[in-house]
Amino acid sequence: MAVSSVTTDSRVLRQTVLGSRRLSNYWWATIILGGASGFLLSGISSYLQVNLLPFSDPTQLIFVPQGLAMGFYGLAGVLLATYLWLVIIWDVGGGYNEFNQETGLAQIFRSGFPGKNRRIELSHKLEDIQSVRVDIKEGLNPRRALYLRIKGKGDIPLTRVGQPLALSALENQGAELARFLGVPLEGL
Repeated sequence: MAVSSVTTDSRVLRQTVLGSRRLSNYWWATIILGGASGFLLSGISSYLQVNLLPFSDPTQLIFVPQGLAMGFYGLAGVLLATYLWLVIIWDVGGGYNEFNQETGLAQIFRSGFPGKNRRIELSHKLEDIQSVRVDIKEGLNPRRALYLRIKGKGDIPLTRVGQPLALSALENQGAELARFLGVPLEGL
Protein backbone atom coordinates (compact mmCIF):
# COMPACT_ATOMS: atom_id res chain seq x y z
CA MET A 1 0.00 0.00 0.00
CA ALA A 2 1.39 3.38 -0.93
CA VAL A 3 -0.14 5.55 1.77
CA SER A 4 -1.58 4.02 4.91
CA SER A 5 -3.79 6.06 7.17
CA VAL A 6 -3.32 5.77 10.89
CA THR A 7 -5.55 7.90 13.07
CA THR A 8 -4.12 8.18 16.57
CA ASP A 9 -7.21 9.97 17.79
CA SER A 10 -10.10 11.84 16.20
CA ARG A 11 -8.08 15.07 15.89
CA VAL A 12 -4.86 13.77 14.28
CA LEU A 13 -4.59 12.01 10.91
CA ARG A 14 -1.19 10.57 10.03
CA GLN A 15 -0.52 8.91 6.67
CA THR A 16 2.68 6.93 6.18
CA VAL A 17 4.14 7.23 2.67
CA LEU A 18 6.11 4.28 1.33
CA GLY A 19 9.38 5.34 -0.23
CA SER A 20 11.94 3.23 -2.02
CA ARG A 21 11.66 0.28 0.38
CA ARG A 22 9.25 -1.53 -1.89
CA LEU A 23 9.39 -5.24 -2.66
CA SER A 24 10.01 -4.51 -6.36
CA ASN A 25 13.11 -2.43 -5.53
CA TYR A 26 14.52 -5.20 -3.34
CA TRP A 27 13.82 -7.69 -6.14
CA TRP A 28 15.52 -5.66 -8.89
CA ALA A 29 18.51 -4.69 -6.75
CA THR A 30 19.11 -8.37 -5.94
CA ILE A 31 18.62 -9.62 -9.50
CA ILE A 32 20.86 -6.92 -10.99
CA LEU A 33 23.58 -7.54 -8.39
CA GLY A 34 23.54 -11.28 -9.05
CA GLY A 35 23.68 -10.95 -12.83
CA ALA A 36 26.29 -8.20 -12.75
CA SER A 37 28.48 -10.22 -10.40
CA GLY A 38 28.40 -13.11 -12.89
CA PHE A 39 29.42 -10.82 -15.75
CA LEU A 40 32.18 -9.20 -13.70
CA LEU A 41 33.57 -12.55 -12.53
CA SER A 42 33.48 -13.81 -16.14
CA GLY A 43 35.56 -10.84 -17.27
CA ILE A 44 38.04 -11.29 -14.43
CA SER A 45 38.24 -15.06 -15.09
CA SER A 46 38.93 -14.38 -18.75
CA TYR A 47 41.78 -12.02 -17.85
CA LEU A 48 43.38 -14.16 -15.12
CA GLN A 49 42.68 -17.50 -16.86
CA VAL A 50 41.37 -18.80 -13.52
CA ASN A 51 37.79 -20.07 -13.29
CA LEU A 52 35.96 -18.00 -10.65
CA LEU A 53 32.46 -19.25 -11.54
CA PRO A 54 31.18 -22.66 -10.41
CA PHE A 55 28.59 -23.04 -13.21
CA SER A 56 30.62 -22.23 -16.34
CA ASP A 57 34.16 -21.89 -17.62
CA PRO A 58 34.82 -18.29 -18.74
CA THR A 59 38.55 -19.00 -19.11
CA GLN A 60 37.70 -20.07 -22.68
CA LEU A 61 36.75 -16.46 -23.51
CA ILE A 62 39.30 -14.32 -25.29
CA PHE A 63 39.93 -11.33 -23.03
CA VAL A 64 39.86 -8.77 -25.84
CA PRO A 65 37.03 -8.16 -26.74
CA GLN A 66 34.78 -10.74 -25.01
CA GLY A 67 36.22 -10.69 -21.49
CA LEU A 68 36.60 -6.93 -21.58
CA ALA A 69 32.96 -6.46 -22.61
CA MET A 70 31.79 -8.89 -19.90
CA GLY A 71 33.85 -7.02 -17.31
CA PHE A 72 32.48 -3.66 -18.46
CA TYR A 73 28.86 -4.83 -18.30
CA GLY A 74 29.51 -6.43 -14.92
CA LEU A 75 31.04 -3.25 -13.51
CA ALA A 76 28.16 -1.13 -14.85
CA GLY A 77 25.65 -3.56 -13.30
CA VAL A 78 27.41 -3.59 -9.93
CA LEU A 79 27.38 0.23 -9.89
CA LEU A 80 23.66 0.26 -10.74
CA ALA A 81 22.90 -2.33 -8.03
CA THR A 82 24.96 -0.32 -5.51
CA TYR A 83 22.91 2.78 -6.35
CA LEU A 84 19.64 0.82 -5.93
CA TRP A 85 20.74 -0.61 -2.57
CA LEU A 86 21.78 2.84 -1.32
CA VAL A 87 18.43 4.31 -2.34
CA ILE A 88 16.70 1.49 -0.43
CA ILE A 89 18.91 1.96 2.66
CA TRP A 90 18.30 5.74 2.66
CA ASP A 91 14.55 5.15 2.01
CA VAL A 92 14.39 7.97 -0.51
CA GLY A 93 10.83 9.25 -0.85
CA GLY A 94 9.61 7.70 2.40
CA GLY A 95 7.96 9.79 5.05
CA TYR A 96 4.56 10.85 6.34
CA ASN A 97 1.74 13.36 6.06
CA GLU A 98 0.34 14.53 9.39
CA PHE A 99 -2.75 16.66 9.81
CA ASN A 100 -3.21 17.83 13.40
CA GLN A 101 -6.38 19.72 14.31
CA GLU A 102 -5.10 20.38 17.85
CA THR A 103 -2.08 22.38 16.66
CA GLY A 104 -3.76 23.51 13.43
CA LEU A 105 -0.83 22.32 11.31
CA ALA A 106 -0.34 20.08 8.30
CA GLN A 107 3.16 18.59 8.19
CA ILE A 108 4.59 16.85 5.14
CA PHE A 109 7.89 15.00 5.65
CA ARG A 110 9.99 13.07 3.10
CA SER A 111 13.48 11.60 3.15
CA GLY A 112 15.80 12.50 0.30
CA PHE A 113 19.36 11.78 -0.72
CA PRO A 114 22.12 12.56 1.81
CA GLY A 115 23.23 16.17 1.87
CA LYS A 116 21.85 19.46 3.03
CA ASN A 117 18.37 18.63 1.68
CA ARG A 118 18.16 15.12 3.19
CA ARG A 119 15.05 15.98 5.19
CA ILE A 120 12.23 17.65 3.32
CA GLU A 121 9.79 19.14 5.80
CA LEU A 122 6.83 21.35 4.92
CA SER A 123 4.46 22.82 7.47
CA HIS A 124 1.28 24.75 6.68
CA LYS A 125 -1.69 25.95 8.69
CA LEU A 126 -4.83 23.88 8.22
CA GLU A 127 -6.82 27.06 7.59
CA ASP A 128 -4.64 27.75 4.49
CA ILE A 129 -5.68 24.47 2.86
CA GLN A 130 -8.19 25.17 0.08
CA SER A 131 -8.89 21.64 -1.13
CA VAL A 132 -7.64 18.13 -1.76
CA ARG A 133 -7.10 17.58 -5.49
CA VAL A 134 -7.13 14.21 -7.25
CA ASP A 135 -5.05 14.03 -10.44
CA ILE A 136 -5.85 11.11 -12.74
CA LYS A 137 -4.21 10.62 -16.14
CA GLU A 138 -4.55 7.31 -17.95
CA GLY A 139 -2.58 6.02 -20.92
CA LEU A 140 0.97 4.79 -21.47
CA ASN A 141 2.31 6.72 -18.50
CA PRO A 142 -0.59 6.76 -16.02
CA ARG A 143 -0.58 9.18 -13.12
CA ARG A 144 -2.85 8.93 -10.09
CA ALA A 145 -1.97 11.23 -7.25
CA LEU A 146 -3.39 13.34 -4.43
CA TYR A 147 -2.39 16.97 -4.00
CA LEU A 148 -2.99 19.44 -1.21
CA ARG A 149 -3.97 22.84 -2.60
CA ILE A 150 -2.59 25.62 -0.35
CA LYS A 151 -3.57 29.30 -0.57
CA GLY A 152 -0.81 31.20 -2.37
CA LYS A 153 1.53 28.18 -2.45
CA GLY A 154 0.20 25.91 -5.20
CA ASP A 155 -0.21 22.15 -4.98
CA ILE A 156 1.81 19.83 -2.74
CA PRO A 157 1.92 16.11 -3.70
CA LEU A 158 0.82 13.71 -0.97
CA THR A 159 1.24 10.30 -2.60
CA ARG A 160 4.38 8.41 -3.52
CA VAL A 161 6.15 8.63 -6.84
CA GLY A 162 6.29 5.53 -8.99
CA GLN A 163 3.64 2.89 -9.42
CA PRO A 164 0.20 4.55 -9.53
CA LEU A 165 -2.31 3.81 -6.80
CA ALA A 166 -5.46 1.85 -7.47
CA LEU A 167 -8.31 4.19 -8.37
CA SER A 168 -10.50 3.03 -5.47
CA ALA A 169 -7.68 3.50 -2.93
CA LEU A 170 -6.95 6.97 -4.31
CA GLU A 171 -10.61 7.97 -4.08
CA ASN A 172 -10.92 6.60 -0.54
CA GLN A 173 -7.78 8.38 0.69
CA GLY A 174 -8.81 11.64 -0.96
CA ALA A 175 -12.34 11.48 0.46
CA GLU A 176 -11.05 10.58 3.94
CA LEU A 177 -8.58 13.47 3.95
CA ALA A 178 -11.08 16.00 2.57
CA ARG A 179 -13.66 14.94 5.16
CA PHE A 180 -11.08 15.17 7.97
CA LEU A 181 -9.94 18.65 6.89
CA GLY A 182 -13.43 19.89 6.03
CA VAL A 183 -12.40 20.99 2.53
CA PRO A 184 -13.73 20.05 -0.93
CA LEU A 185 -12.37 17.18 -2.97
CA GLU A 186 -11.54 18.29 -6.54
CA GLY A 187 -10.87 16.32 -9.69
CA LEU A 188 -13.36 13.45 -9.48
